Amino acid sequence: MSRAPAEPASWEPRYGDFLRLDTLLSLQRESAEAHDAHFFFTVHQVYELQFKIVLYELDAAVAAVAADDIPRAVYCLRRVRAVEEILVAQVATLETISPGGFAALRGTLAGSSGLQSVQFREIEFLSGLKDPDYLTTTRMSEPERTRLERRMAEPSLWDEFRRLRTRQGDPDLVELYRAEVPGDGLVRLAEAMIEHDEGFGLWRARHVPMVERLIGRRRGTGGSAGVAYLHATTAKRFYPELWDLRARV
Repeated sequence: MSRAPAEPASWEPRYGDFLRLDTLLSLQRESAEAHDAHFFFTVHQVYELQFKIVLYELDAAVAAVAADDIPRAVYCLRRVRAVEEILVAQVATLETISPGGFAALRGTLAGSSGLQSVQFREIEFLSGLKDPDYLTTTRMSEPERTRLERRMAEPSLWDEFRRLRTRQGDPDLVELYRAEVPGDGLVRLAEAMIEHDEGFGLWRARHVPMVERLIGRRRGTGGSAGVAYLHATTAKRFYPELWDLRARV
């Protein structure tokens, strides 16, 4: 008497299935001409994944502020700052590339440059630093341009902060900041925004000497001005008004 076929075991996803590791770990590039290429490309892919996290949390923070949910906005911005600390620390890994190693690697980059990172520009736009020139001066695909145009048109975190302040009767921020222990929700939100601004600024500042160690003062890839340009960006702030009010406290 033959047995009935066994019921197929129910399939449960594994760790690698959840993370799509077969796909993720196949995306790294190698180059026969430059040993450091695999490392360089992988690190920048990691940066882009971290930028994606920052954008996800900033989007959630903007929505929370629009809904008057300050605790959730602060919660999301704390994660943004934590990721930015990783961005800063990760710069040290790129300093393991020697100037000669980068010279060999540079030829594999063609006209590409980190300045073409659309997610980086999305973070700037969503935070409140919108420069329309990037839409015409940066090389990008049409889908990327569409994303950046959407970010240009939609409310930024700074826009929603100002609207929230208006809904609360336009309180005097300087007066609120005079409390020794900040208890006002608007101040807690403003401080979380400052931490995000500071974290991104620290990444900009940390990035400059790393690039100078690799290429000196020569022009960067993709035709950029290199270190001279990066130095100029370190003064950028998302929320200059929040920085300036401290002088009046």
